[in-house]
Amino acid sequence: MATDLEIMRLLPAGKDYLWGGTRLREEFGKQIPLTPLAETWECSVHPDGPSVVANGVFAGMTLAEVLDCHPEYIGSKVKPDAQGKRELPVLVKFIDAKQNLSIQVHPDDDYAREKENQNGKSEMWYVMEADKGASLIYGFQHPMSREQLRKAVDTGTLDKHLQKVQVEKGDVYYVPAGTVHGIGAGTLVAEIQESSNVTYRVYDYNRVDKNGRKRELHFDQAVEVMDMSIAPDIRKKSRFVHYYQGCSREILCRCKYFETEHIRVTHGFAFTVYDASFQILLCLDGEAGIEAGESEPVRFGKGDCLFLPAGLGRCYVIGKAQMLKIRC
Repeated sequence: MATDLEIMRLLPAGKDYLWGGTRLREEFGKQIPLTPLAETWECSVHPDGPSVVANGVFAGMTLAEVLDCHPEYIGSKVKPDAQGKRELPVLVKFIDAKQNLSIQVHPDDDYAREKENQNGKSEMWYVMEADKGASLIYGFQHPMSREQLRKAVDTGTLDKHLQKVQVEKGDVYYVPAGTVHGIGAGTLVAEIQESSNVTYRVYDYNRVDKNGRKRELHFDQAVEVMDMSIAPDIRKKSRFVHYYQGCSREILCRCKYFETEHIRVTHGFAFTVYDASFQILLCLDGEAGIEAGESEPVRFGKGDCLFLPAGLGRCYVIGKAQMLKIRC
């Protein structure tokens, strides 16, 4: 394995969507001059919000620029597209929902690539914090028709058809493309998704933006991509935590696009980044340092995101921290 690779600490892009709050700045130290600060795109090569490398030889470059020069950093598991280009397939975010997000849906890959020239968007949520009584929307309570949906949107009664789920800290939800959904007020979420920014809003509570305009809805596109059958059972399932000397590891989600683990480091954590895939560390709490091979050790803490290029080799984390580890 290569020994000249570097651990990259990333600086996020921010989004000031009207439903956001201030917790990402106040609790996670995000120095982004936006109010509200609804989302931070922590690891992103998407042109709508690229993250920037903060350290090392690539400092000041966007992660997209680095990976354009070094596609091998993505790993052999990610295959080139039809144009022969290999792109980072995931986007990692923090989301602070002070208010309800819109009721929305994302298309699958086939539809999005044909209509939007982007990937589709399947995603997972890890609930970092949730106010008492906080909830999310996940699918319908019963099968719906296009006509029923149209009437419900027009009359403001869509809520009674949707499955509402109470959420708590530590909950995990996988949201495949085509699932109508919405994150509820009072929820702080880490989101891992396909690298895409295609969202079709179905209903937005008749809110207006800072200019007094209602946000655009996308009813026709939403109906084309939406699963209008009854929602799947998403009752909480047992998750298995594996304990080791110095850390614990828990698989949160495995899908065709990514794998996400929750890591709790109490002293030390060792793992290997192979040639097959990059890895991403998203720190949820605490402080630690990481070193690998001949690269400079990198300190990180709550809210920080690190990109570990494929082939980095054996890595060592020393400290006390909770993090998500993402790879293909």
